[in-house]
Amino acid sequence: MDANGFFGSWGGAYIPEVLYQTFQDLKLEYARCRKDPAFWEEYIHLMSTYSCRPTPLTHAENLSNHFGGAQIYIKREDLNHTGAHKANNVMGQGLLVKRMGKKRVIAETGAGQHGMATATMAAKFGLDCTIYMGEEDVLRQRPNVFWMEKMGATVIPVKDGSRTLKDAINQAFRDWVTNVDDTHYVFGTACGPAPFPEMVSWFQSIIGIEAVDQIIQAHGKMPKKIYACVGGGSNAMGIFKRFLEEDVELVGVEAGGHGANSGAHAIRLASSDATPGVAQGYKTMFLQDEDGQMKHTHSVAAGLDYVGVSPILTDLWEKKLVRFESATDEEVMQALDLTMKKEGIIPALESAHAFAGAFREVGKLSVDDAIIINQSGRGDKDIFTIAHAFEDPSWEKFIIDRGKEYSKKHSG
Repeated sequence: MDANGFFGSWGGAYIPEVLYQTFQDLKLEYARCRKDPAFWEEYIHLMSTYSCRPTPLTHAENLSNHFGGAQIYIKREDLNHTGAHKANNVMGQGLLVKRMGKKRVIAETGAGQHGMATATMAAKFGLDCTIYMGEEDVLRQRPNVFWMEKMGATVIPVKDGSRTLKDAINQAFRDWVTNVDDTHYVFGTACGPAPFPEMVSWFQSIIGIEAVDQIIQAHGKMPKKIYACVGGGSNAMGIFKRFLEEDVELVGVEAGGHGANSGAHAIRLASSDATPGVAQGYKTMFLQDEDGQMKHTHSVAAGLDYVGVSPILTDLWEKKLVRFESATDEEVMQALDLTMKKEGIIPALESAHAFAGAFREVGKLSVDDAIIINQSGRGDKDIFTIAHAFEDPSWEKFIIDRGKEYSKKHSG
């Protein structure tokens, strides 16, 4: 990142004047933390005592045998506290908030995992917390909303636009503009105005730092490829960052939705639909029309239907250092089903995109090779969406019966 927050041609900080001093203070505090070894030590201690770091690297022997190609290893961010990689970034920003002396945090969330992590951090550090979540995502991720509220956070459904992640981000920025003195915006992914893309990637880099040592211990050499799903890009940057130094192919898998030609997807870098633009405080590739209006997106995974992508990943894509693919909703459900049946592991729908991308290619590699799939989260948060997609009759009956029971109880 250069002095103006750009990664090549991408990034920057396109912010309103009212936020200028807030960003200056944030950049200064972040720079101090980067130079202070004690801060990183404090962060590692927090994550190893409050969360579940280091998360394990699991050898998926059954899946490896099934495909007959490279050995498949899974980096288990689903075992991190709150069930996803999101805690890595949130706890790091929580330590920053303590240093800055702010008393309130706000956040956006799509799949709900970032909201869950932020509510958790706020409870631990004694901060007021408001979470903005698209109304559509509130309906898809009701279990996460329930837990956020139980931990003391205020969850505000956003009814603007497509009622998904991009709209939640817009609303969070509106809040921040009017509450700059006591509020910090805990941005959830490696997007937005500088220094957020670099800062989020730094906290998430703990994933790749651990994985390098773990794959050498387990396999004796570097993997051939690493796969990660890509919405905004925080889990991908988390595992890619360290491996950029190695001779390893990095593959990001975007949300193919109903297909690349359907108009119902969130494919930015794996197709020609996205174009350069500036929105939400930074420059990257966006799904937008000729007038610069953001298009509606779709994914079975609430955390991947974002209209933009990390400027860091856009720079790496432009430099051909990361390859991008996509996986359709159908492919994702098939990969999820296979992973559950073969390994007893339930990836989040977001993570299942990485599995789908890996499953297409792993059989073409040698059994002496290895790949790593970054499992960014666990799938229990997706139970309603997964059960609906599988058209599970017993689950449908359960929901109907519980609804009748609840209605009867509260009908007087």
